[in-house]
Amino acid sequence: MTTTFPSISISTDRLVLRPFDMADVPAYIEMMNDELVTAWTDAPHPYTQVDAERWVRRIAPAERSQGNGIVFAVTEFLTQRLVGSVRLLNTDRRTLATEVRYITAPWARGEGYATESVLALAEWLFRDQGFERIELRTPAGNTASQQVAQKLGCISEGVLRNARIARTATEDGGWTDIRTDLIVWGLLPEDLEGVAEQLADAGGYGTYNDWN
Repeated sequence: MTTTFPSISISTDRLVLRPFDMADVPAYIEMMNDELVTAWTDAPHPYTQVDAERWVRRIAPAERSQGNGIVFAVTEFLTQRLVGSVRLLNTDRRTLATEVRYITAPWARGEGYATESVLALAEWLFRDQGFERIELRTPAGNTASQQVAQKLGCISEGVLRNARIARTATEDGGWTDIRTDLIVWGLLPEDLEGVAEQLADAGGYGTYNDWN
């Protein structure tokens, strides 16, 4: 049985999903220090050059090589600018199930990039890799992330109470940890039927073009 995902790139009409490289480090540092990324992820804060280089050189490649998942930098097709990241993790080869997480840079929000990149990844995962389930877990207060799940046709399956540590800004300009519920969403192959066409009609973008 195959235990790792192939090293690939996935292209859509507007985006390229590819492995991170060292040229991404400055933009990645800026993205990871955004206040919404700080609030809803467990990434180090402040996010430093050392953190970014460790991510690109060690952590992201190890997700694939160790069989846990795969990590993609999401870039604009025309400008090659880094607009976010998307990753699979907690992959279970026996049940053909995995979890997806995504981050969008502040300068790229409102363009539908998160939805487009997760859709492309889901189509590749279901059609080419034979997977049967993708799970998303969105913090209860992160409405933007929940909207991505809804646009993709994910089904809300329940709430994990008090299940994640998030962060909130303090009056002195710092951050403090808070607990939050997680909404669990499930996406099956049949849930994607017609989704690409609906998104294309609504936002001018569609399904993947190619992967290699």
